[in-house]
Amino acid sequence: MKELETKLARVRAILEKHALGAVRLRGTDWFAWATCGGSNTVLLAAETGVAEVLVSRDGAWVLTDAIEAERLEKEEVPVGLPIWSGPWAERARREGFVAERSGAGPVASDRPEGREVPLPAELMAVRSSLMPEELVRYRALGRDAAEAMTEVLGAARPEWTGWQLAGAGAEALWARGIHPALVLVGEARRLPVYRHPTASAERLGERAMLVFCARRHGLYANLTRFVSFRAPTGEERRLLADVARVEAAAFQASRPGETLGVVYAAIVRSYAERGHPGAEAFHHQGGSCGYLARDVVAGPGSKVVLQPGNAVAWNPSLPGMKIEDTAVLTDDGIELLTVDPRWPTFEVDGYARPDIQVR
Repeated sequence: MKELETKLARVRAILEKHALGAVRLRGTDWFAWATCGGSNTVLLAAETGVAEVLVSRDGAWVLTDAIEAERLEKEEVPVGLPIWSGPWAERARREGFVAERSGAGPVASDRPEGREVPLPAELMAVRSSLMPEELVRYRALGRDAAEAMTEVLGAARPEWTGWQLAGAGAEALWARGIHPALVLVGEARRLPVYRHPTASAERLGERAMLVFCARRHGLYANLTRFVSFRAPTGEERRLLADVARVEAAAFQASRPGETLGVVYAAIVRSYAERGHPGAEAFHHQGGSCGYLARDVVAGPGSKVVLQPGNAVAWNPSLPGMKIEDTAVLTDDGIELLTVDPRWPTFEVDGYARPDIQVR
């Protein structure tokens, strides 16, 4: 499997460079990356799962216990990555296997324990540069998540509660094999008050916002949409145009080799140019993504460098209005992933951006 072989070769090159004995990848994000889209998740809210990946200079294995081994082998782990399993109650046996395989060099991990050391920083850069096989999975996820969003907001009613809308969103994602890692709902009254509204028992009323962080094969599709059960006001239209212009500035600045700090500065300038100086202080503006909803949230002076094939999700916001989609940096510029052609759009600097769905 070319994807697996390439990833293992890149990890081993970093092992050699840093004189490491092995790398242990425990997080749900790193496990999915190393297994080419596999999942070690059982508890959705957990950052680590029921298995990990061990890569040494001369081998690679999935480490788990006897409870999970058969299922992981048949359903989650690619051919070429053998599984080691031991009794769930005898953790020492796993640690002994790791010690045998890692030799004298230190062991690095995304979540270090004991004498382990953190992963070298360049391994994150490797993960951020998505391979063609990963982009195939990502495009399918983005399309499916966007279709789920269209389906749910097309069925929503003003008398629904925020809980009902969130539940419908989660159901639509699960029906497509997607983990609803985050489903936010802003009802009409709460929208202008909270930038990050979790769903509540309030009725939606005359308008609502729905936000997905949707995970499949370890990848995250992040998107925000609005539905209105009346004609949008002139102020709502103005705010939507403004956040779309700020996002366009972020897209223009998002180039391989550029830092997240530079993109953040472009966002800050654009807010000020639109008449909203300081608006960036009231909500994070997004950042790089892929195997997390945000790998790194952009901030002032951030030195994190965007890679070729890096995924990003920017989310400028103003009171009662937000915009968000997941995109990837290509040789030709920005490719938007979370797109459903049924959703109404308007054009901003050559990008088709999501409009308010009026019902």
